[in-house]
Amino acid sequence: MSNETILVVGGAGYIGSHTCLALADKGYQPLVYDNFSSGHREFVKWGPSEDGDIRDRERLREVLAKHKPVAALHFAGLIEVGQSFKEPEAFYDANVGGSLTLLQALMEADIRSFVFSSTCATYGKPEYLPLDERHPQSPINPYGRTKHIVEQALHDFDLCGRMRSVMLRYFNAAGADFEGRIGEWHTPETHAIPLAIDAALGRRAVFSVFGEDYDTRDGTCIRDYIHVNDLADAHVRALEYLMDGGETVAINLGTGTGTSVNELIGAIENVSGRPLPVARTERRPGDPPMLVANNEKARSVLGWEPKHGIDDIIRSAWNWHSRFNGHA
Repeated sequence: MSNETILVVGGAGYIGSHTCLALADKGYQPLVYDNFSSGHREFVKWGPSEDGDIRDRERLREVLAKHKPVAALHFAGLIEVGQSFKEPEAFYDANVGGSLTLLQALMEADIRSFVFSSTCATYGKPEYLPLDERHPQSPINPYGRTKHIVEQALHDFDLCGRMRSVMLRYFNAAGADFEGRIGEWHTPETHAIPLAIDAALGRRAVFSVFGEDYDTRDGTCIRDYIHVNDLADAHVRALEYLMDGGETVAINLGTGTGTSVNELIGAIENVSGRPLPVARTERRPGDPPMLVANNEKARSVLGWEPKHGIDDIIRSAWNWHSRFNGHA
């Protein structure tokens, strides 16, 4: 057990807050640094928090000098792919500019261990499946490109002996804390599982299925859903790997198992015991038929493997969303 302070940037958000819980369970002191533009004060439960923006160098300096964290986990940023086409400048400002300002402040404070929330969107259109870390990175949207740029910067900082980092490329984060203390809460919501659960709960009229003519086992898109607790566990392992002297590395986080949209609907109907109203419509441009991770590197480097499958994901998400409607 350890009582060392770990800076969790964006720790009031979905994955960040679950990671704070995992850190606290391991005896660390998670320090949340968040501007609360999309994070939730109600989710800061396992340590102190400081208000601040990652683009504010002076504020970062103050917080680092006050709390003296030994490492940093970076979750802050803009994440909505569709929005990145409408406001690419905002994504470059927050995701690239903000990350570089944060990294400068950390290096100035002699903090050399950094865990970065990256994404499978850095790969772009899959050339083969399952996707491993050797797959070419050719992002097809501004969101993925901003994450890729930060990854390149991190490789350069490592090359120059300035920072060691683990870049965690998430597939589809899903689910919630099994005790219902925190969960997925985005405004507006754009993720498939909460949208489908809201439709089953009658909070929205229908759940839209975009395309049924893909070259997949049932014609609908297949995605690799990974429980947020498994993601949180990987972040703690990545942190400890770096603190033990581990080298800079990029690692996929996925289950290696894909779930189709139709299978997702069936799982939600099974857990909820009620029919899900569905509207079947045209494909969306840019949706690959299938995205599934090869997670062997996470196993070999971090000793990590996902513990929760799609039924656990749906059960924990249903528990959270059925008790919570956006008004804590």
